[in-house]
Amino acid sequence: MPTIFTIPKPFTDQKINIIQTNAITSWTKLGGNFKIILIGNEDGVAEIAQKLGIRQIKEVKTNEFNTPLLSSAFSLARAAAQSDILIYANSDIIFPNNLSEIFKYLPKNNFLAAGRRWDLAINEFINFSNPKWEEELKIKIKKDGRLHSPAGMDYYIFPRDLLANLPDFAVGRVGWDNWVIHEAKRKKISLIDITAFSQVIHQNHDYPAFNKGAARKTNPEAKKNSSFSQSISAIYNLEDADYILTDKGLKRNHGRWFSFFKRYIKYKLN
Repeated sequence: MPTIFTIPKPFTDQKINIIQTNAITSWTKLGGNFKIILIGNEDGVAEIAQKLGIRQIKEVKTNEFNTPLLSSAFSLARAAAQSDILIYANSDIIFPNNLSEIFKYLPKNNFLAAGRRWDLAINEFINFSNPKWEEELKIKIKKDGRLHSPAGMDYYIFPRDLLANLPDFAVGRVGWDNWVIHEAKRKKISLIDITAFSQVIHQNHDYPAFNKGAARKTNPEAKKNSSFSQSISAIYNLEDADYILTDKGLKRNHGRWFSFFKRYIKYKLN
């Protein structure tokens, strides 16, 4: 019974409302073995939790900018979940139905699974009563989707006792996802790339001015996030995975040595 948790933005913006409603509703279609927790009390969160019959935890710690802290959210989810497996996902992520099948391939403990996302423009509410909704999304991905770089991770699957030492990263700001990968490598936790197994969708959206372009890495919250990371952590990504999950099971990622070599050359040159 894996537990998916997220920290939704306010639903007041129409585009964000569509995206988050699509994402969270897609999780309810994964089957009864999944539990969902919405963390925070932004406008609209209580309403969608009630509509979909899922749990909301209102109290989450924030920073001086009133941005929720991931350390608090992870701690709340860990305390509330009854499952041994947790899944953190950004609230714009649509999971395919085959996500439930990955658990027969994953180790029992000491692993961290993540994957690259498919960026796709979705501008309307998905009709989940249509039995072909997922099939139609796959067609759109093939036509208009773009596979994101290995550097951006929007979800993690992990045993509940993992990531208990997460610093006070601000959600939605740079740096924390790469820190998680670095932490897995540092602790010799098996890092598993599930990109080839599950076609996970990120719904395209705009970002506020302070969190895009050059400002994305220089705004005060980004700088605070970066202060928690060793400088090397920012260049760890899914290319460093120990294993790749395909429909035939786990296989060693021999390409991770190329990533190591690129990192070594970069630091030698600098």
